[in-house]
Amino acid sequence: MDVQNLKPGQFFALTKPKVVALIVFTAIVGMLLAVPGLPPWPALVWGSLGIWLAAASAAAINHLLDQRIDALMARTQHRPLPTGQLNTRQVLLFAVVLGALSMLILVAFVNVLTAVLTFFSLIGYAVIYTVYLKRATPQNIVIGGAAGAAPPVLGWAAVTNEVHAYALLLFLIIFIWTPPHFWALAIYRREDYARAAVPMLPITHGVEYTRAHVLYYTILLFLITLMPWFAGMSGLIYLGGAIVLGLGFLYYAIRLLKPPSELFAMEVFRYSIIYLMVLFAFLLVDHYLALPRQLA
Repeated sequence: MDVQNLKPGQFFALTKPKVVALIVFTAIVGMLLAVPGLPPWPALVWGSLGIWLAAASAAAINHLLDQRIDALMARTQHRPLPTGQLNTRQVLLFAVVLGALSMLILVAFVNVLTAVLTFFSLIGYAVIYTVYLKRATPQNIVIGGAAGAAPPVLGWAAVTNEVHAYALLLFLIIFIWTPPHFWALAIYRREDYARAAVPMLPITHGVEYTRAHVLYYTILLFLITLMPWFAGMSGLIYLGGAIVLGLGFLYYAIRLLKPPSELFAMEVFRYSIIYLMVLFAFLLVDHYLALPRQLA
């Protein structure tokens, strides 16, 4: 390994920072919602660090296992492995070190339950999804979305050492959000996926079929996001935010059926990211503004 030629930015790129940031954000939301007030700082700090390291490790493993198809796709051909900036041994070592640190931190400073759940999430994304599901079925992102939906459960477990029904409700929201989010990107990048022989839904069933399924899942998502209010987990602040955001997502999904341009699919994709972040922010605002009334 030529250490002198290595640059930190090459390794940082392996962690998929934008994706990992969203993962850590939803995990932290799970921590904050798990208890009244603020959670204990050790669980918040060490739990966030451990989950971040695990997510970064999974992303690096994904780079490693997908390097062949990454080289064929315009979106990914500039990643460190396809360009030769890093080699397989370097990436494998980086991923193993991050994964091991994650498990050590979670076991030593958080709890074993969180470590076990985080480990299975890492394996679910980095191995089961990347190695098998991604190449085996057009429903890859639906089934594999379970790993990406786990962070709020991990965060909740880090604070309470249990898997609560409310945490599973957060999991369900992200699980149903994942297909319309990712299929919008797949519609726009369908030529890339076809070139790499990845059986994404627009390739196997066509673009119109995929657009319809984006709408179906968006309708289901709208209904699922009302459940925190019905279950008594959140109040009217969240409910109002969820309805407005959901109507916005429905607008994009309906317009996607007959889009004004090819670029519109990317507008849907970008909105879906903003949607999830703001939706979870509404959960937090509702949680903390309702807290004084609960304690009164």
